[in-house]
Amino acid sequence: MRDFRKLDVWMQALLFVKKVYDITYTFPQKEQYGLVSQMNRCAVSMPSNIAEGCSRKTSADFSRFLDIALGSSFELETQIEVSYIIAYINIDQYASLMQELHIIQKRINALKNSIIM
Repeated sequence: MRDFRKLDVWMQALLFVKKVYDITYTFPQKEQYGLVSQMNRCAVSMPSNIAEGCSRKTSADFSRFLDIALGSSFELETQIEVSYIIAYINIDQYASLMQELHIIQKRINALKNSIIM
């Protein structure tokens, strides 16, 4: 069993959750059960699936959970795009979120590629 707390990508994804929550907190109340909920769930899903994958016995299972974390990151990327298009976030917030999310995506991919199957 791997210790997810020792994975830098898990910590980065966990800290990213806070950034997403801070930004979605400023969204209109009408989005509370729509875009806000979706974005927060996707953000939480990334470190959660990395952690859950670490508990799996086989590399194939771990890899599958990393794929799920990566899928959540791409879903969140789309939701960030939507947030920018409908002017819930400004260009600086958009650029900052996207830059960090792309780094997390690359790190999840690197971890997945480092797993010996």
